[in-house]
Amino acid sequence: MGWLISFATNAQGATPTSEIGTVDVVPAQYQLGQELYLENCSSCHLALPPQVLPTQTWKNILQDSQHYGAQVQPLVDPPRILVWRYLSTFSRSIREDEQIPYRVNNSRFFKALHPQVQLPRSVEINSCVSCHPSANEYNFRRLTPEWENTQ
Repeated sequence: MGWLISFATNAQGATPTSEIGTVDVVPAQYQLGQELYLENCSSCHLALPPQVLPTQTWKNILQDSQHYGAQVQPLVDPPRILVWRYLSTFSRSIREDEQIPYRVNNSRFFKALHPQVQLPRSVEINSCVSCHPSANEYNFRRLTPEWENTQ
């Protein structure tokens, strides 16, 4: 059984992990949602992986025309549904006693993904490139040399 799994995951033509880019491999049924998310969000700022914010935050962001101080045109169906399926599948729920974070630096998921990083009080989305040089290409796996060997 292990041989079969190994063969399937290392199949010829499979994308090497180092070239995947995002935090998780996105199954085909969510790829259009991811593309629409990137198309709509990265046109103004760096698109964050869904894993850094809880599902409830993403839901609020999709429903609100006030986007971090800027007036935006909310997505309408069907693209909104596809983006929501992508975001809700790859994000996580918060605990009952936890407040819904609106900013990434208040997200325990973001903090958990950056365990050895002294984060500034105010994390700016566009500052991600200082440690993730390919973040503009939605590649958060690649790190600057100073962080590469700290994991």
